[in-house]
Parts: sequence; C-alpha cells; structure tokens
Amino acid sequence: MADAAQAVDQEQEQQQKTPQQDDRKHAQDVEFSEVAETGNATPGASIDVLLDVNVPVTVIIDRTEISVQRLLQLGPGSVLKLQKPVGAPVDLFLKDAKFATGAIVVIDDRFAVKIKAILGTGGTGPAADSPEA
Repeated sequence: MADAAQAVDQEQEQQQKTPQQDDRKHAQDVEFSEVAETGNATPGASIDVLLDVNVPVTVIIDRTEISVQRLLQLGPGSVLKLQKPVGAPVDLFLKDAKFATGAIVVIDDRFAVKIKAILGTGGTGPAADSPEA
C-alpha cells in the first residue's frame, strides 16, 4: 500500500513539473516565401474556362391572356394572336435578367433575333427607356 501511495505522489509531482494543457490554441508566427512570377497569367486567362459554357437565352416576343377553356382547346396548328406589331422590339433575358433588346427577323424561313441594344449594368442603357422595360 505504501508503494501505491508513493506512486501517486510521484505522478502528482510529474504533473506539477509538466505544463498544464488547456483548451486554448496558441498562435505562431509563420513566414511565407515569395512566389515567383511565371509570366503565364494574362488579363483574360481567369475567364477562359467560361468561354465554352452554354447559357440559355430567353426571348420574350409578347404576352397574352386567354381563358382556361381556350387553353384546353389549343393543339397542333393553333394560333395565338399577339398584340405586338411586326418589327416591335423584343426583350432578351439571361435567367431573369434583361440584358438586351432586339427585333424578330426571318432568315431562311426561320425566325431569328437581331440584337439592337445591349443593356448596361443595373438595367440602364439605350433600350431601358422602351415601354417594355
């Protein structure tokens, strides 16, 4: 039993000699070496990876309202009459953001959009004053 008491005393002495560990983290100074310039970085290089990404563009030609009864009667070959005249401006959207205005044109018996104006940031630009903006 004396041996056990002596062992406990020795353990307590050793704990007093070693610094107590606490939950705090200690910060250390770190020195970083300088990075040498490789000359590979070009002003447009950071966006090159995005240049081949396809994004959906939506063209809003016009909007119309019809009754549910008329909607249920629609089928192949049905025609919805729109209010905009031919040549009226159309709006182009990326997601929900209007980015340009254009006009509907026909090329090789297909409809296309000719871009008239690209809007600036915040929806300002030459076409922002149009009634559809």
